[in-house]
Amino acid sequence: MRTITLIIIHCSATPEGKSLSAEACRQDHILHRGFRDIGYHFYITRDGEIHRGRALEKVGAHCCNHNSHSIGICYEGGLDADGKPKDTRTLNQQGSLLALLRELQRQFPKALIVGHRDLNPMKECPCFNCIAEYREL
Repeated sequence: MRTITLIIIHCSATPEGKSLSAEACRQDHILHRGFRDIGYHFYITRDGEIHRGRALEKVGAHCCNHNSHSIGICYEGGLDADGKPKDTRTLNQQGSLLALLRELQRQFPKALIVGHRDLNPMKECPCFNCIAEYREL
C-alpha cells in the first residue's frame, strides 16, 4: 500500500441546479483530461452516495505534486447558480463526507485532512475550510 500523508477534499465546480454524476465526472476525466480513469478515489453526489473512483492503492490525479501520497475525495457542487465559489454541500453530502473521513482516518491515522485550496492558493476548491471543519478528527 502507498504511504498516505494527505486526504485532499475537492469540489466538482458544478453550479447549483446542475448535476454531474460520478460517471459523467469519470468520462470528463477520461475524454477531456486524458486520464485513464476518474482522478479521485471517492466522489460524493448530492444525494450523499459515495462512489468509488480509483482504488486506494492507485495514485490519483487530483492535486499536482501531491498525488503519490494522498487520497482524493470530491463532492458534487461547489458553485452557486451564477458560477461563483460556494459551499453547496447538502446535509447528505456532509454526513457521507464525515463518515468517509472517519473511516479513512482509522485506516490512515497520520494523514492530514486538507482542501485543494490549502495546497494550491490559486484554487477556491472545495469552497469551505476543511482544516477548521475537520480539525477534531
